[in-house]
Amino acid sequence: MKEKVVVEICCGSYYDARQAVLGGASRIELNSALWMGGLTPTTAVMRMIRKDFPQLQVIAMVRPRGAGFCYNREEISVMQEEAEELLKAGADGIAFGYLKEDRSINVADTLTMVSLIKSYGKEAVFHRAFDCLENWEKGIQILIEAGVDRVLTSGLSKTALSGMETLEELQNSYGNKIEILAGGGICAANVVPLLKKTGVRQIHSSCKAWLPDCTTKGKEVSYGYAGPEKEEMYDVVSKTLVRELINATISF
Repeated sequence: MKEKVVVEICCGSYYDARQAVLGGASRIELNSALWMGGLTPTTAVMRMIRKDFPQLQVIAMVRPRGAGFCYNREEISVMQEEAEELLKAGADGIAFGYLKEDRSINVADTLTMVSLIKSYGKEAVFHRAFDCLENWEKGIQILIEAGVDRVLTSGLSKTALSGMETLEELQNSYGNKIEILAGGGICAANVVPLLKKTGVRQIHSSCKAWLPDCTTKGKEVSYGYAGPEKEEMYDVVSKTLVRELINATISF
C-alpha cells in the first residue's frame, strides 16, 4: 500500500485556515503577508484557529520581514520571542530559516531555535530559505544533525516542477532522515507527475483564489499589490482548490 500523501496548505489568515479545513486539509502553514512570501502571524489568529479547529495541525511561520534570511541580532531576538509566543498559543511547530551572508546555514541560531521548539515537544521546519543555499548537500546534512524535522523546498528551483530532479535526489538520499516537503506552484493539475517522479509524500500549496475589495483605490492612491489585472483584489485560500488537490493525491 502506498504511503498517504500529506497536503499542507499555506494560509495567511483565519479565513484561509477555515477554507483549508472546509476543503479537507489536516495541516496548514500559518503566515501573514503572503504577498511578501509569508511573515509571522499574530498570536490572536493562532489562538482562534486552535480554539475553532482543534484537530488541525498548524505550523506557524516565524519571519520578521521580506527579502532574504540573513538577520541581525535584533531580528533574531524578536524571532525567538515570536516563536515562543506562537508555541504557547498552540502552534504544532515553527517554520523558520537562518542563513549567513555566504548563503550557508546559520548553524548557531538554527540550533537555538530547534532547541526552543523541541522544549515544547513540537516540530522544527526549515522553510524555503533552503532554496537559497549555495551548497544544499552540505545544508541538508546540517539540518539533519541539528534535529530539524522537515524541510520545505522547491528543489532550489523557481517551482517544484522545475526542481523535480533535486527533489527526487533529496527524497531518495535523505528522506529517511528528514521529511521532504515539496512546495512551489503545486496544484491538482500537476501534482501527480511530481509525486511519481520525485517520490515525495508531502506537498505544500497555496490553492490561491482572488476576491475583490473596491476600497483598494482612491482617486490618487492605490494599495493594490498584485499587478494591474488584480489591482483591486486580494488573495485567499480556495476550499474548492484544496479539495481538488487532495482528491488528486488520493487518486494517485
